[in-house]
Amino acid sequence: MLEKFENALSKQGIPRAKLFKHLSKEGHPDFILELLKAQGSPLYEHQGKFIYKTAIQPISHGKFCIMDIETNGSKPSKGATIIELGAVIYQDGKIIDTFESFAQCNTIPMSIQELTGISLEDTLNAPTLKEVMFKFREFLADCVFVAHDVKFDYNFTSAMMQRVGLEPLQNRKLCTFALAQRSFKAQRYGLKYLNANLKLYSDADHHRALSDAITALELMKLSMKTLPKKVTSVEDLILFSKEAPRLQKQNTKSKEPSK
Repeated sequence: MLEKFENALSKQGIPRAKLFKHLSKEGHPDFILELLKAQGSPLYEHQGKFIYKTAIQPISHGKFCIMDIETNGSKPSKGATIIELGAVIYQDGKIIDTFESFAQCNTIPMSIQELTGISLEDTLNAPTLKEVMFKFREFLADCVFVAHDVKFDYNFTSAMMQRVGLEPLQNRKLCTFALAQRSFKAQRYGLKYLNANLKLYSDADHHRALSDAITALELMKLSMKTLPKKVTSVEDLILFSKEAPRLQKQNTKSKEPSK
């Protein structure tokens, strides 16, 4: 809905009249605006223009939701679902809130049970997917959605939102995998590999949602220590993670599992 204006919203902003003219194509502009905010879009009216709050928000004050999911498959379109979701909200240099829950499901392939240590019995008495997603939608609010391989987690989570009757996500997003590639050189950037070599989180339990979320947070904090001085706002950080030169060492595989 706002793809056409995303660049402007993340930098200089858009005059109210221009944005409302665009939104009127979808319905009443005020209603559409509130719907977008409910979906996590950080739209903010500032000096007669709408802009993403993240564009004028210093990184130190940004509100980041670092999350991870464990699933029983890779494709929501084929019935795969979230079996565990873990997340922390990080702001002003500290974790200010935590979310962790299993979600009910009917089947977990043995390969995934062995990988995660999550059994079907763990999920049988868990909250329903609907309960988990509604609670997480409230928890996430308009935070920046952060994950290691954010495309997968964001798209899968958004699909689960829609499965239970919620609107798709509109949050700004940040990938710790891409950020790490632009922050320091390493042979590989998978979370388990980086944790083993950089000792990010000593209590890590790989392929468990909250543990991986905390590990990704520690990686993000490490990466942010290397940022150029010109990277000051949350949007600067997002742009840096996408466009700065990669520092990956040579003679390594160009593609690797991001977790």
